[in-house]
Amino acid sequence: MKGFWEIYRLSVFYKGQAFLIVFYNFLFVVFNLLSLVLFVPFLQIIFQDTKNKKIIENPEGLDLSFFDYVQQKYQYEMNALATNDPSKALLLVCLVVLMAFFFKSFFRYLAVYHHSFMKVAIVRDLRNQLFEKYLHLPMSYYTEEKKGDLLTRINNDLGEIEFASTSMLELIFREPIAILLSLATLIYWSPTLTLVSLILLPISAFIISIIGKSLKKTAKQGQEQLGLLVSFVEESLGGIRVIAAFGARIFVMNNFKKINLKHQLLLSKMYRKKDLSSPLNEFLGACVMIALVWFGGSMILSAKGNSSMSGEEFIAFIIVFSQLLRPIQGIATSFSTIQKASVSYTRFLEILNINKNETISKDNIPFDGLKRNIQFVDVSFKYKEDWVLKDFNLQFPKGKTIALVGESGAGKSTIADLILHFYSVNEGKILFDDIPIEQIRTKDLRREIAVVHQESILFNDTIRNNICFGMENCSEQSVIEAAKIAHAHDFIVQLEEGYDTNIGERGNKLSGGQKQRISIARAVLRNPSILLLDEATSSLDNESEKIVQGALDELMKNRTSIVIAHRLSTIINADLIVVLHQGKVIEIGTHSELLELKKHYFSLYESWKN
Repeated sequence: MKGFWEIYRLSVFYKGQAFLIVFYNFLFVVFNLLSLVLFVPFLQIIFQDTKNKKIIENPEGLDLSFFDYVQQKYQYEMNALATNDPSKALLLVCLVVLMAFFFKSFFRYLAVYHHSFMKVAIVRDLRNQLFEKYLHLPMSYYTEEKKGDLLTRINNDLGEIEFASTSMLELIFREPIAILLSLATLIYWSPTLTLVSLILLPISAFIISIIGKSLKKTAKQGQEQLGLLVSFVEESLGGIRVIAAFGARIFVMNNFKKINLKHQLLLSKMYRKKDLSSPLNEFLGACVMIALVWFGGSMILSAKGNSSMSGEEFIAFIIVFSQLLRPIQGIATSFSTIQKASVSYTRFLEILNINKNETISKDNIPFDGLKRNIQFVDVSFKYKEDWVLKDFNLQFPKGKTIALVGESGAGKSTIADLILHFYSVNEGKILFDDIPIEQIRTKDLRREIAVVHQESILFNDTIRNNICFGMENCSEQSVIEAAKIAHAHDFIVQLEEGYDTNIGERGNKLSGGQKQRISIARAVLRNPSILLLDEATSSLDNESEKIVQGALDELMKNRTSIVIAHRLSTIINADLIVVLHQGKVIEIGTHSELLELKKHYFSLYESWKN
C-alpha cells in the first residue's frame, strides 16, 4: 500500500491540473449516466399498453423529491408529446440523448487533455530527480552496479509510473463516482435487485485481487531482468572491437539469446497475468448480470403485473447495471497497472535513498588553489574487504611534479581518486594546506583539479563544447589558446567544421592522439592548480606519445602535478618519484637516486628499456 499512496501523491502534485481532471471526469460520469437514463421514460411510453395507458400527472405543485419531480416531469412531457405526435417525441428524445453523449465525450476529452500534460510532467520531474541522483552517486556504486539497470530505471520504470499516474485519479475519483451514481439509480429502481448484485460482485473483485498480487512479484523480476539485458547490450556495444577481434560474435550472441529468452518468458508471464484480469472480470460480470436477469425476470413474471418494477424499468436496470461493470473493470485494470508501477517506484526510491541517511560532511571551507602541499597522513583505504592502502604517508608539495609508479593494484589510481574525494578514507586523513579534505567544499576542490585519463573521456558534441566542458562563457580566444597549448589547434582547423565539428560518441571520429589532445586542452582551459595525469600516454603509439607529452609538459608548468605512469620515459624528469607496492611506499627519490639504489625502481626501469 505504501507504493499506492506514493503514486497517489505524485498524481495530485499538480493540484490545479488534478482538480480539473477530477471535475471533468465527474461531469463525464454524470452525462454518461444521463445518456442511458433519458431513454427510460420514452421506453415506458412506447411499451405501455394503449388500452391501459397510465395517465401521468403533471408534477407541478405536488410534494415530490427533486429526482421524483425531474423524472415525472420528463415522463409527463414525453407522454403528452407522444400522444399527439409520436415521431416528434422520438426525434426529441434522440436529440436530448445525443446532447448527453456530446457533453459526455466533450468532458472526457477535457479530462484527458489536462491529464496528458500532468502525466508527462510527473515523469519529467522524476527523471530530473533520478538523473541528478545519478550524477551525485558515490563512485563505489558505479563499480558495483550495472549501468543497464540505471538506464532501465530512468526509462522503463518511469514509463510504468507514467501509466499509473493516468490510472490513479480515475481509480480514486472517476470510477468510484460512476459506481456510486449507478448504484443510487439502481437502488431507486429496485433495492432488492441491487442488493443481489452487491452480494455477487465481490466474488470477481476477490479473484482479481489474487491475480494482482501475483502480478506484482512477476513485474519486479521482469524489470530486474530487463536491467540485465540492457547492461549486456551496452557492454557488448562498448566492446564491439574486442568481440570482432576475438571472433566472439557467436559466443556473445548465444549469451544474449539466453538473457533475452529469460526476459521474454518473464514478460510473457507478466502480460498474461495482466491481460487475464480484464476478460476474467468481464466474464464474471456477465455471470452476475445473467444471474440478475434470471432473478429479476423471474420476480416480474411471478408477480403477474403486480411487481413494483415494470418491464421497461427492468430493461433500463440491466442497461445501467451493464455500465456499472465498466468502472469495476476499470478499477481492476488500474490496480494491475498500479501494482506494476509500485514495483517501479520502489526501484526509483532505492536509488534516491542511497546515502540519504548518512551524515553529510561539513564541506564549507572554500578552496581557491593549493598554497603549500597535499598530505596523506596514516591513510588506510579499502573498496571492500582487502586494504588497497595501509598506513600510507606521503606529501605532494605545491608546484612539484610527483610521479607514482608500481605494478597494477599498487594503489596509484586509488590515490588519485582519494585526492578528488571520490571516496572517503577508512582511517587517517588527507590534508590540503592542513585542512581535512572532508571540510573543503567539494565543488571548489574539483574546480582546482584537472584530470587527464588514459582513456580520453569525450562526449558526443562539438570540439568546442568538449574543451569548454563544465565551464560557462568560454571565449573563442581562450578555447583557441588552450588548443594551441595542447598541440591540438592545427588538426582542429583542418577539419571541415573546425571547432564546431561533432566528434561522435566518445570522440570516435578522432584518433587516440587527437582525443587525448582535446582532453589536455580541456584541462588547460580549466587552469587548475593541481593536475592529475592517470597514465595519460600509455595507450598511444610512439609518435602520438611525443606530441601529447609535449602538450603535457606545457600543461604541467607551474602546477602541482601528480603523474601515474607505466612508461617510465614520461616521468624521468619528475621532481620526485614514489614507488608503490601493495599500498605502501617502498622507494622514493629522483630518477637518478632511485637507479643508484638498484632495487625495485631499477628493475622496473630495466624491464621498460628492454
